Amino acid sequence: MSAREFHYTQKVMFKHCDPAGIVFYPRYFEMMNDVVECFFAECLERPFERLLITAGVPTVQTEAEFHAPSRHGDLLDITLAVARLGRTSVSFDLVARAGDEARFTARSTLVHVDGDGRPTPWDAAIRDRFLPYIGEQDDP
Repeated sequence: MSAREFHYTQKVMFKHCDPAGIVFYPRYFEMMNDVVECFFAECLERPFERLLITAGVPTVQTEAEFHAPSRHGDLLDITLAVARLGRTSVSFDLVARAGDEARFTARSTLVHVDGDGRPTPWDAAIRDRFLPYIGEQDDP
């Protein structure tokens, strides 16, 4: 059985674009975070507004490749898959496409931390919700 992907549609807005009318690359990182936040809310049932009261999930590494420009008005289908689930971390693979054309690919790693900012294991309930989206898993 293959892992499921989470899909998020992002219309490229004026606010995302530089004066040439294409997405200014830092805005892609904001879009990536939007996808992660929606994934936590919709798939893990842990919206950031609740999760961040007692814990955090800071991004510790992101690597991206930009394949083609996106323009104002484009509709991007951004997919998220769990590339790796660790004891205290998770890595996501993200791919943005407009139609059949890849616009960016990225891998982003987040660490689950407690209120003092120390890495802390995922609880059993959230680990279970990650499972359908997982590509590989470390031993718990």
